[in-house]
Amino acid sequence: MAFKGSKGWYIQKLKESGISKHPVELRKLELYKTYIVRNLYLELINKENK
Repeated sequence: MAFKGSKGWYIQKLKESGISKHPVELRKLELYKTYIVRNLYLELINKENK
């Protein structure tokens, strides 16, 4: 279990939603810095709320 707000937590939530690779560059999420993974997660949340 990763700490809420950590890189591992964001990756875990994205993988639960079915996103395992970056949508543009098609590389594994683990290769990116935390702020990029967090932005992907926030985009996913915004799409779900609309």
